Amino acid sequence: MAVYPSKDIDREAAGNARAAGSRARKKLPPRAEIEYVVPESPADDAGFEPGCFITTVDGEPVRDLIDWRWLSAEDEITVGYIDLDGEAGEVDLFRDEGEDWGFEFEGVVFDGVKQCRNACIFCFMRQLPDDMRASLTLRDDDFRLSFLAGTFVTFTNLSAEDEARIIEQHISPLRVSLHASNPEVRRRIIGKRAAHGIGALDRLLAAGIEFHAQIVLMPDENDGEVLRETLEWAYARPGILDICIVPLGFTKHQTCFTKSFDDPDAAYRAMEVIKPVQERAFAERGTLWAHAADEFYCNAYGDAILEHLPPASCYGEFEMFEDGVGIVRSFADDWQRAVESGADAACAQALREAKATARLVFGYATRGFAARLMEESAVAGLVRPLFVKNDFFGGNVDVTGLLCGCDIVRAIRDANLGEGSLGGAASLDGATLPDSAASLAGDAPPVVDGPSPASSDSPLVIFCIPRVVFNDDGVTLDDMTLADIEKAAGAHVAVVSCNGSEFLPEIARLAAELRAKSFEG
Repeated sequence: MAVYPSKDIDREAAGNARAAGSRARKKLPPRAEIEYVVPESPADDAGFEPGCFITTVDGEPVRDLIDWRWLSAEDEITVGYIDLDGEAGEVDLFRDEGEDWGFEFEGVVFDGVKQCRNACIFCFMRQLPDDMRASLTLRDDDFRLSFLAGTFVTFTNLSAEDEARIIEQHISPLRVSLHASNPEVRRRIIGKRAAHGIGALDRLLAAGIEFHAQIVLMPDENDGEVLRETLEWAYARPGILDICIVPLGFTKHQTCFTKSFDDPDAAYRAMEVIKPVQERAFAERGTLWAHAADEFYCNAYGDAILEHLPPASCYGEFEMFEDGVGIVRSFADDWQRAVESGADAACAQALREAKATARLVFGYATRGFAARLMEESAVAGLVRPLFVKNDFFGGNVDVTGLLCGCDIVRAIRDANLGEGSLGGAASLDGATLPDSAASLAGDAPPVVDGPSPASSDSPLVIFCIPRVVFNDDGVTLDDMTLADIEKAAGAHVAVVSCNGSEFLPEIARLAAELRAKSFEG
């Protein structure tokens, strides 16, 4: 599964910030910073170290990881470099057949992220508060990140040289933000370069490049008949492997939108437009091809969502997972497997022995299924959802991954009234979190520090936050760490995984550690 290119985005945002305080941002030749060198590899034998840069392979610039893979495919190459002293040079490298060169790089693009030129009326980045960190508001539109990291791009900034390169190196499949096929609608919702993007898409399709496509659906803009036409246009192009339709997300920090497909009737009507295309695709291609995002099912069916979700087989390899397609089905099926394995019973037993319960943080979007799954399992009454309203973004933002620390703090405070809390913070997914957060390595029990648990007469509550709420640096969207949250909430919390087969054993280990600590006391 693709990983969001946080290092590249952070680096580009930092460069933009520096340029804003100077006359202009200086454009440097592409260079790939070495982050790690595999011991006893050709790179190690040649004396490369972390912090050195690769600049060329056989005289050709290395603009990104795609170039590196393309240019270094042979077993003999000449590498241009800059060493730790800033000295430039070249070295010949040799490797055995099938051997890796031994380089790991900082990020995946080495000449700067291509940024968005569009004026999309629905752009979520433009709906964020002005004071958010720069990396969250940088609008990337880079075909390289589409291939390497799974981001969706419009191709409105694609040059003739970019097109030629995509075809030569067969950079495929890519992910395209389509939104509409009608030229007038595209111009209205994307901007003046909309025609360039769809022209590039058709040329690349003709050259054999394949695509996963996305439509952000907006009421009275590209829904209804416009959506029907767009789906027919895309289906007529076999190189578009599949297409996902996601509802407009809007925050309170904008004035353009007040509704999406949040009420059941609106969500159901949108899905009725998609349904005939799904039926045709399933009959002709054996796949749904057109996927409605989970939010449509959540909004249309509420508590009955599990009875209306397509089976896992309809999602293929879950290619659109990061776009909100198949997350609920994946969670529900994983939960069922966890129950069948006895993970829920083991977790329940551990919590009873520790005289504790757990509250698991969820966004409002999960209300139709999370509580139900838990109540129908052995952890009923012991592991309960803590549904958190997203007041930070407001609007219709309700998914768990966009929760902010301040709202979680508020919810924990409210839930903690009259309840005990687990002392100390722990992270159970291998992530390194700052300050007082502790990480679980392998099968070792979670480390529980801080104040002693409440007295034996008080109920003990473990507050658990899914890892998806934090970035790779252990920071929420509103720049809070785990330590910040536990301090502000007046309770100690744990970071856990996102699926039941993982977080149930993690909660069980937390409970066991809590019980052991109570005996020590």
